[in-house]
Amino acid sequence: MATTSTTPPSAAQHEMDNVEIGIIGMGDMGRLYARIFRDAGWKRINVCDRPENYAKLSAEFKDSGITVHPDGHHVSRRSDYIIYSVEAAYIDAVVEQYGSSSKMGSIVAGQTSVKAPERAAFEKHLPDDVYIISCHSMHGPKVDPTGQPLILIQHRAPDEKMRLVERIMAAFRSNFVYLSYEEHDTVTANTQAVTHAAFLSMGTAWGCSNQYPWESERYPGGIETVKINICLRIYSAKWHVYAGLALLNPSAKTQVTQYAKSCTELFKLMVAEREDDLARRVFAARRGVFGWDDDEDDSTSVKTKSSGSRVERKPILMSDTMLDRFHIAARRAAAAKGEAAAKSPTTAASGTSVDAHLDATSGPTPAAASPPNSHLSLLAIVDCWHSLGINPYDHLDLAATPVFRMWIGVCEYLFRSPTRLRQACRAAARDHDFRADDTEFVIASRGWAQAVQFGSFDNYRRRFEETRRFFENRFDEASVVGAEMLKVVLAG
Repeated sequence: MATTSTTPPSAAQHEMDNVEIGIIGMGDMGRLYARIFRDAGWKRINVCDRPENYAKLSAEFKDSGITVHPDGHHVSRRSDYIIYSVEAAYIDAVVEQYGSSSKMGSIVAGQTSVKAPERAAFEKHLPDDVYIISCHSMHGPKVDPTGQPLILIQHRAPDEKMRLVERIMAAFRSNFVYLSYEEHDTVTANTQAVTHAAFLSMGTAWGCSNQYPWESERYPGGIETVKINICLRIYSAKWHVYAGLALLNPSAKTQVTQYAKSCTELFKLMVAEREDDLARRVFAARRGVFGWDDDEDDSTSVKTKSSGSRVERKPILMSDTMLDRFHIAARRAAAAKGEAAAKSPTTAASGTSVDAHLDATSGPTPAAASPPNSHLSLLAIVDCWHSLGINPYDHLDLAATPVFRMWIGVCEYLFRSPTRLRQACRAAARDHDFRADDTEFVIASRGWAQAVQFGSFDNYRRRFEETRRFFENRFDEASVVGAEMLKVVLAG
């Protein structure tokens, strides 16, 4: 595996004028790709969606520099680089339908989050006279791709074809990460599966409790701001974005199952008030994942899995001050909405808005002054990594999404200080203020694990959309706050 942040040679003008790029599937990511290629100067961009969407799509992209075709046959037969931007669950059927029309000598890619079914579909349905160099942008359609990981998979193609793909994909200004199909699925499982499970469980727990956490005085401070806004960021996306990774990636299934097991076992120690046993397990996970001794405070080094040695690494979330900046960022976003927020119907419909809650405080709640919290979701994720022998830092620089970078940052923040960690264990065993919330969280985590184990897309979708409906009137507010938070992390 290797990555580079250097910019490949720019495509020559004749190449940008004549090479035809095809995109099959014009969902959110397909649209992002088409517009980025167009804005970068590529002149021949062919796109399509389902045939029944042809008229609507044609009207939308009229005179845009993007050519809409009736179906994937028309796109495939003329394009030199063909990108299938469809859900992983449907990739086999779509490639079976259009793959035989691929232009001789063309390069085919798939923009799916799970590569095992994509690889099987390509090898089964594509002609032998086309090349396979796949891709995956490790971010969502609303994130600026500049500097983000962009995975390239040179599966069946000579180097000269890879150079062409690099020149085309340079339009994203992303960092190229070179992986195999197998490595991709391992990396994405390690950086996304448990993260998604944690936030999906949080949302379900809050929904079942019928509470908006930002309206409760029990959830102040930077860590809670991170958790709440990333949770809403995930639920504001489409369900299939997460279902494919969870249900079609075997590594992801293992990790989601272990996460629920970690939640359950830690919770049993909490309700039995076995504080010493809980602390021993949590500190064992701290040693295993981060490599810190039990009394080592605010270390600037972490353990690497490949060598077992420790390397210096700047903390992702530097300090209490950095976490408090999230509140400042959130209030800045709220102020920017100003009068529009006051007129929002969601305020009248559901009580205090996110903005009103943030504006109610004159300043950030110092992290050190936050009330005791078990932080079960954080304890469980590090316990899960430890149980599975996963070192999250191994893939952090390689292919971490913005959400994963933020999530490992709050885990690192809690675990970096032995004092903070012992306070969490003490609160978990002695303080019952969060016991009802933690109960709902454990139930939710087990429910999501079962949904993944059953492998049912319908079941997954029902669980996701039920919780989504509870939060959906707050998505616009949370989106603004979440964008400001990401700026803080990326700038830091």
